[in-house]
Formats: sequence, C-alpha cells, structure tokens
Amino acid sequence: MNERRPHIGITGSAGTGKTSLATALSHLLDLPVRTETMRERLAGGFDPHSLTRDGHRRMIAGDADDLALDLARDRGGLITDRTPLDMAAFWLANGFGIDDPAATEALLARAVCAMADYDLVVLMPWGEHPITADGIRSANPWMHLHFQTVVEGLCRRYVSPDRLLAITGKAPLRLVAALVKERVC
Repeated sequence: MNERRPHIGITGSAGTGKTSLATALSHLLDLPVRTETMRERLAGGFDPHSLTRDGHRRMIAGDADDLALDLARDRGGLITDRTPLDMAAFWLANGFGIDDPAATEALLARAVCAMADYDLVVLMPWGEHPITADGIRSANPWMHLHFQTVVEGLCRRYVSPDRLLAITGKAPLRLVAALVKERVC
C-alpha cells in the first residue's frame, strides 16, 4: 500500500531561513524541493524594475497559478520554498488589491484552495537573521516586515491551526527540522 508523502510549505519574508529549512527537510525526509521562482530569476540576472506594473501583476498571478498546479499534480511529496499565500501577500503588499479588486479576489480564492494541498505550513519568523545586500533580495528590513505582516495575517486566517507551525524566536535549524518531521511523520 502506498502511503501519501507529505506536502510541506515554508513561508515568510526574505532572510527568514526558508531555503535553508527546505534543504534540511529535503535531506531529512527525502522529499524534493520546489524552489522559489523569483529567487531563480534574480540569480539569473532578472531585473524586476524592468517590469511594468501590469507586467509585475501578471508575473505574480502566473507564479501563483504555477505553484498551485505543481501542488495539485504532485503525489510523491513535496516541499515548497514559498506557498500560494506568499503570492497573494506579494500581490497585496504591492497594492494590487487596490488596483483590481476582482482579480485580487480570484487570486486569493485560488491561493486559499491550493493551500488545502499542504499537510503542514511552516511560518518562519521575521528579523531573526540579518539580511545582507546580496543582489538577490533587498536589504531593507522594513519592506520585509511589511510582507511578513501580510503573509502572517493570511496564514492565520486561511490555514487551519492544526496545519500551521509558526516558529517564534531564533531556533536552531536542526530543531525546527525535527519539529516539522514530528508533525508530518
């Protein structure tokens, strides 16, 4: 009998340790990681300032749809270094909810629906790791706090408490990974 492998989403602002935790969990649980699309773009030289406002909206909506489709298709277990609610948080933090309420409602509805595919969502804490100007992400902590407050609010509203693991304070990576393993195995 095939046992369903877990789907784990990791969320939080830049510099919270999402990628480090995803990598550790991948080794610990023998699960693949779906990496954050924007990080890959930026590492490849993409300049987000080259986008128009409408182009930025289309990119976020497309990333949200791609992530939701990957979750729905996967049956072998998966760790995602972002969740569909992250895409909704990017959308809201950039003010797109004001620009187009109907598109915002549709994007959020799709994100909430896709969140049902997760067995556990790990919300990483803001401000526990220093963010350096690495050419990939902004070093402005207040921009990250803005995003973090939006994504935390969305998670607390749309992820059931039994499937949300909110990490508080600075916790060693190995302890967080062990806690996640305990929750999903």
